[in-house]
Amino acid sequence: MNSATAERVDLPVSGMSCAACARSIENQLAATAGVTRAHVNFATSTATVEFDPARAAMRNLVDAIEELGYGVPQAAEDMQEREYAALKRRMWLAAAFAVPVVVLGMTPGLMRMAAMSWIQLALTVPVVFYAAAPFYSGAWTALRHRSANMNTLIALGTGAAFLYSLVVTVRGGHEVYYEAAAVIVALILAGRVLEARARGRASEAIRRLREMQPKMARVVREGVEQDLAIEHVLVGDLVLVRPGEKIPVDGAVREGESAVDESMLTGEAMPIDKGPGDAVYGGTLNRSGSLRFEARKVGGATALRQMIELVRQAQGSRAPVARLADTVSGYFTVGVLAAATLTAVVWLAFAPLSFALVNFVAVLIIACPCALGLATPTAIMVGTGRGAERGILIKGGEALEAAAGIDTVILDKTGTITRGQPRVTDVIPLGGYPEGEVLRMAASAERYSEHPLGRAVVEHARSLGIALEEPAGFHAVAGMGVEARVNGREVRVSSGAGSSEAARLAEEGKTAVAVSLDGRAVGVIGIADSVKEEAAGAVGRLRKMGIEVWMITGDNRRTAEAVARQVGIPHVLAEVLPDAKAAEVRKLQAAGKKVAMVGDGINDAPALAQADVGLAIGTGADIAMEAAGITLMRGDLDGVPEALALARRTMRVIRQNLFWAFAYNTLGIPIAAGVLYPFTGWLLSPVLASAAMALSSVTVVSNSLRLKRG
Repeated sequence: MNSATAERVDLPVSGMSCAACARSIENQLAATAGVTRAHVNFATSTATVEFDPARAAMRNLVDAIEELGYGVPQAAEDMQEREYAALKRRMWLAAAFAVPVVVLGMTPGLMRMAAMSWIQLALTVPVVFYAAAPFYSGAWTALRHRSANMNTLIALGTGAAFLYSLVVTVRGGHEVYYEAAAVIVALILAGRVLEARARGRASEAIRRLREMQPKMARVVREGVEQDLAIEHVLVGDLVLVRPGEKIPVDGAVREGESAVDESMLTGEAMPIDKGPGDAVYGGTLNRSGSLRFEARKVGGATALRQMIELVRQAQGSRAPVARLADTVSGYFTVGVLAAATLTAVVWLAFAPLSFALVNFVAVLIIACPCALGLATPTAIMVGTGRGAERGILIKGGEALEAAAGIDTVILDKTGTITRGQPRVTDVIPLGGYPEGEVLRMAASAERYSEHPLGRAVVEHARSLGIALEEPAGFHAVAGMGVEARVNGREVRVSSGAGSSEAARLAEEGKTAVAVSLDGRAVGVIGIADSVKEEAAGAVGRLRKMGIEVWMITGDNRRTAEAVARQVGIPHVLAEVLPDAKAAEVRKLQAAGKKVAMVGDGINDAPALAQADVGLAIGTGADIAMEAAGITLMRGDLDGVPEALALARRTMRVIRQNLFWAFAYNTLGIPIAAGVLYPFTGWLLSPVLASAAMALSSVTVVSNSLRLKRG
């Protein structure tokens, strides 16, 4: 199928209780005609499906999910809140009835009373038939589709304990396990409540971003101000924003000056001064003056909406490290059923039915693979959300994992290490001619020049308040400079090559411009693309992280090495043509390096795509951001070490989560099966098993939430 004809949709899924549920839905969707790819994220309760609209309709996808017993709610925004509220209701009811069941079951004097088993039965019925109802319905649905999931394990465990106790009660016996069934349900529901609450905290980054979008905009049409819903703002509209209000859409300032808080986009706390011609972004906060701006991007095209979409896609993505967990969780439930059955069969050969039943239930309950399913997606959710808050947009789990393994960073020079705008750095008078006069004459001659160096001279003079003269006979010579008459004097501004001052400036990575009056040299002006203030610090942090730093540029080697010395970069690739940057990346990769490329221009896009992970400076070209796996919205280099450090922390948390989940089940199942009983007399009761199972899931999610504090 042509990828251009494919559609992608994200469907909210209700009723999932474990990774096995997600796996079942994923397999069902993948088997649906017309579907080319399906991924179900348990942590975000979302199914991401790519399909051919000519072969599959949205209804087919929804039917495939609902056939398994899960839901696709219309109002997805509050789906998790509704599920959370329902879980809490069932949990409190289960707890209210389980407590007296436990008290009765643990009181020796009462246990032998004839009516006591019937009282425990009456108290357990609401727990099993109401609070635990979703477990049983989910298990039945899975059975109908010849599969098994966490609901299967819980239903079998609690159902076996309840039915065994019911038979004993009817026969007039007293050795019942109602408290095990009731408490297991209560504890599992409590674990799910805590887990759902933590998952909600993990996804709050998107919720906060959505809340930043204003609902209304004040638009001026035909000279009349009117308040419109944000959906009705059109490109080209004139929008008015007063102090303290949020900017509703993206645009360019026409009138007014103000300081705008853009921290929600960039993570930078200091407000940015805005005036005519400057860009403003929807969702940012106008701090001081009033602004009138022309709407340039509205609806889904605004930076905020695109940021929300990128974070949402990233949080729903799967990192390569998760493949092992996905594979294991897909077969885990069947393995647990086999282990529990084997446990029961073995113990029946040596012990009473009640003893075998306890161990059978304990194995089923402790082995629920919730922690395994939550290990990777919750860390990715929190990590990418934390990145978004800091102006670091990570496209997905694959980019995150690649960034964590980076050992070499290539920094583009112009616009990345430097500002990309030539500025005057030195004015050196010669022959006793006044410094200010050298600058005034040169700037007057360059007043109408289109050359970047000429504009830099003019802007510098104006910034110092120097009044410029009107030049006459202006003449630009390509590659040589300009000539003009200023106040009757012949002024020439040209290449300063050859003089000792020019040589010194060149050693410092600066371009030397010679100024002469009536054929006599009166000064040399040094011009450079100034290095960003944070560049040296960012490079130092990268090197402390054990990362090798390179600089790549099309500039001559002398200039390149001068800039590299300023910021502490030991390796320089100079005089590299734009189309050869990707080849330089390949050379380092061929040497075994894991390479990150950092750039901002169109000519950086091939190298960004070639690198193991590309980091685009957000102030640069859109095509560069499209080619990159990570976008730094702040436009400064501090985001590079911060992004790589965040990726490393996130992957470390994922590995910790996976280790905990695997280790928990590896150790827990044999203990629950009674392997230690012949040697130590230790058994794991079903109640303790259910508490341990709930604790494992909460531990994994809580460990992921530590990333929010990084």
